[in-house]
Amino acid sequence: MALDDSLIEELGIGPVWVRRGVASVAPVEDERPPAESAALVSEAPAPVGMRQAPQPAAPPSALQPESDVPPVDAYDDLPWTDDAPAHAEAAVVEAPSDVHTLDWDALAERVANCERCRLCERRTNTVFGVGDREADWMLIGEAPGENEDKQGEPFVGQAGKLLDNMLRALTLSRQSNVYIANVIKCRPPGNRNPELDEVARCEPYLQRQVELVKPKVIVAMGRFAAQSLLKNEASIASMRGRVHEYRGVPVIVTYHPAYLLRSLQDKAKAWADLCLARNTYREALAALGVEQGAEKGGI
Repeated sequence: MALDDSLIEELGIGPVWVRRGVASVAPVEDERPPAESAALVSEAPAPVGMRQAPQPAAPPSALQPESDVPPVDAYDDLPWTDDAPAHAEAAVVEAPSDVHTLDWDALAERVANCERCRLCERRTNTVFGVGDREADWMLIGEAPGENEDKQGEPFVGQAGKLLDNMLRALTLSRQSNVYIANVIKCRPPGNRNPELDEVARCEPYLQRQVELVKPKVIVAMGRFAAQSLLKNEASIASMRGRVHEYRGVPVIVTYHPAYLLRSLQDKAKAWADLCLARNTYREALAALGVEQGAEKGGI
């Protein structure tokens, strides 16, 4: 898929100046957000003896992205990727003994005052969750980004708008028939991936949310969320297209909306994942209807 000039500009991809006669070196993958990587490149001094031709200022129109590609600074500072290194070992952390007994209000208060890991030291707000607490659909993301930390709500900004559009195509809405939560309730510094002990200390809250919602299908948004729920280190490519299970609930794995904003070619794959989730949900309803009918018939 060819990249146009405006998308190249957004991703910080440009010509690389190499001294004549010096062999080029394979680039090292940079996991920083595109805007940050581009800034570092622009600030780096030119090698001694190398003269770089002045670059003319780009016309305003060249800096405008395509209609479905927001500017880099609109990505909510979410660097979640689906090819980041996986963690090697699982952490073992003792869970609070009473979390499984808490109702919604008590659980929300516990999360708001949580100090079980050091992420609490730099947060603005905890991000507990939002939506219909009796929804059949539950979406689980990875961890709050900058805007989520400021607003205390998951999936806001451009990534949230994309998610809302995806849900609307399924006649779903976070206000009525979907509940959205994150694996981690506090923003990691610099939006890094959470550490395993941080996941382990926060997981009881998510487990209780799943118990309270009682969803019929869960959609894991992003590689990190999927690995945390399913307790594996598989790639998102290998987890997609299949029905998994978390605490007795069917799980469908798809890409994180922030990743889709940077990888437009994978939007079709994400839609296929949501269609699989819809079919799984319908099958769950059908099975539940058969069971209920059998019980009534037996009575």
